[in-house]
Amino acid sequence: VLFGGCSVIMDIFKMIYYVGRIHCESPVKIVFPAVQALFVIVSFQYILFHIPDIRPLGSCKRLRADTANHHTVSSRWSMMFCRLWLLSAFSIALTISVVFLSGRSGASECECSHNMCDVFEKVYYYLYPFNIEYSLFASAMAYVMWKNVGRQMDDHHSHNLRFSLWDVLIGPIAGLIILVAGLATFVMYEVDVAKEEPKKKEEALIMHYIMNIVAILLMSITTLIGCIIFRMDKRDQVSGKNPTRSLDVGLLVGSSLGQFLICYFTIVAVLASGVQGHINGLNLANSILTVIQLCLQNTFLIKGLHREPFKETETATVFANVMAVRERDPERRSSSIVPAHTLPIPLTLLQGRLNWKRRILKEICAFLLLCNVILWIMPAFGARPQFDNTVGSNIYEFQTWAAVVNIGMPFGIFYRMHSVASLFEVCFTS
Repeated sequence: VLFGGCSVIMDIFKMIYYVGRIHCESPVKIVFPAVQALFVIVSFQYILFHIPDIRPLGSCKRLRADTANHHTVSSRWSMMFCRLWLLSAFSIALTISVVFLSGRSGASECECSHNMCDVFEKVYYYLYPFNIEYSLFASAMAYVMWKNVGRQMDDHHSHNLRFSLWDVLIGPIAGLIILVAGLATFVMYEVDVAKEEPKKKEEALIMHYIMNIVAILLMSITTLIGCIIFRMDKRDQVSGKNPTRSLDVGLLVGSSLGQFLICYFTIVAVLASGVQGHINGLNLANSILTVIQLCLQNTFLIKGLHREPFKETETATVFANVMAVRERDPERRSSSIVPAHTLPIPLTLLQGRLNWKRRILKEICAFLLLCNVILWIMPAFGARPQFDNTVGSNIYEFQTWAAVVNIGMPFGIFYRMHSVASLFEVCFTS
């Protein structure tokens, strides 16, 4: 909803912006965002209202039993299959166009007919990341729905997962500290780099690298602890094929290759330049730690996604003060053992207390989730230390280095946001 809504707002602002330049720009630039907004609305409505229809065959027995004509059912699934394929293809094409073509409009002498053009241009520029994420998530959802058409699935167990704010505390607090610190350094970085003063830019780069190194180092340590806990965990591995899980793992590994690509070329460039100065040293450390963190986080998420959820135990009983219970519930005067759900809230909380493994896993997931959010925000909204630090462009030439960054950066941005979604799932099943 958030990504789709921001995408529509972006298209509206683009239309208003190009309406002010209609006297010197092509009308296609107005038509394209209008068509794109229509596509976003229709695709969102289609996914939202047709998810219940795309169910595995194990839960569609009633539908097949009530349908007299098998040809009608086959035609319905065939049409659904074609629609999903088209939706996925259009979403991927939209993503490619936004990622690779949005920033190619150069300086123009065309003047706007109203005074708000600059404002709308800046706003829709910062809304582009939401449009990219919506397109990628829409194509992923369409793929999952597509693969679920006609899929056989066992009818056993549906897990009743619960989440309580009492389950985690340290992880969210530490993650919020990293998030706030990251936002502060990001704003300072953007302000200092915009001044185009060499000293200010150098200080901004040092601050940015230190912030990233601290966040990535803490993430690596916590992820390693999580992997060790998964190693000690006795839960069974999830059996059977699942399109959603397979897609999650594929997207995690595939999108992480973008950051691997940038880190690899950065490491080679810094080593080739002789690691001169504090900035290059921090850049090298940041790239190496990022590679380690990506490997550890991928391992942690893949292990977590392939584990069976914890099964809730039966309702526990708590020994309580008999006199207090008698006053509260006269029907239970003859018993000194009371089910926990009949007790006041403070005693009920004692029943739901997690064991140490589950609590640590939830704390780790909450911390990693917030850290991945800030690592998504900074590059998505304009932080480009790869260009502000000239070591890459000096070694590879600007055109080659720009191609590496422009190819790897969108995948890295998507990796962080997709990691957030995967961490949500691991947190709830832990």
